[in-house]
Amino acid sequence: MLSLQDVEDAAAIVHAAMPATPQYAWPLLARRTGAEVWVKHENHTPTGAFKVRGGLVYMDRLKREQPGIAGVVSATRGNHGQSIALAAGRVGIAATIVVPLGNSVEKNAAMRAFGAELVEEGHDFDAARVTAMRLAGERGLSMVPSFHRDLVRGVATYALEFFRATPALDTVYVPIGLGSGICGVIAVRDILGLSTKVVGVVSTEAPAYALSFAAGKVVATNSADTMADGMAVRGPDAEALAMICTGAERIVQVNDAEIAIAMRAYYEDTHQLTEGAGAASLAALMQERDRQAGKRIGLILSGGNIDRPLYLRALADR
Repeated sequence: MLSLQDVEDAAAIVHAAMPATPQYAWPLLARRTGAEVWVKHENHTPTGAFKVRGGLVYMDRLKREQPGIAGVVSATRGNHGQSIALAAGRVGIAATIVVPLGNSVEKNAAMRAFGAELVEEGHDFDAARVTAMRLAGERGLSMVPSFHRDLVRGVATYALEFFRATPALDTVYVPIGLGSGICGVIAVRDILGLSTKVVGVVSTEAPAYALSFAAGKVVATNSADTMADGMAVRGPDAEALAMICTGAERIVQVNDAEIAIAMRAYYEDTHQLTEGAGAASLAALMQERDRQAGKRIGLILSGGNIDRPLYLRALADR
């Protein structure tokens, strides 16, 4: 799907807008899990999440190919929307973002601050995506999907940074929303010829990718009711699933209680604020602690965008 030149070209676009994010080996996480743990801190981007990388690459290409474009529209639970809003603003394109009703108040505020018009409609992400497609037709806007080669190429830049900056990793755990993050990690792992195992992480309350991985075909679910809104997807992307089925070792399911424990662990051991999806990779490692004892593990901390009341509840819950 990607070459090393593809990812390095994307990195030039990304790094014109932001520096490479850090990766640290945290000793308290090592003590907690029994493994050497390296964390890729994608909560340190201009939007607080990894998605901004894909947005920058996607909008760079779109502006060059369609300089007179009327605008773009996309659906999101927040991080993809912030990415598109920021990146569209950088190249002078108007952005309309559709979020479901009851979406994160603070993510909504951030998208508006980045210059997006926000439309709130639908009961979840998949319903919001239907609205976005309708608005694209009604307003003559370009629909930005949540999974696209440019988005994968952009987010793959964090994997390139990570693999080049760390010692050889036995396994990397990656949270799965629609799949751009894990596909970027798989692509770069293969490009560099590494033996690192890639393990996807989903919520037990949004298990569509785990069910689809097991079946070898797209299996949708009727609901995706999890505190980890970055993983709250009912319908997998077929292209992403094909890459995951080929390149991932397995998919681990974690529940909201495990995610909350991981959020507290990140705070106690690293003093990093994490959203639900951002803590999911640590939750999976903690679930597989015995399996990974003594190994060198990479964790993708995909983002830190969470509303204060929800975060306070997670920290207080024992």
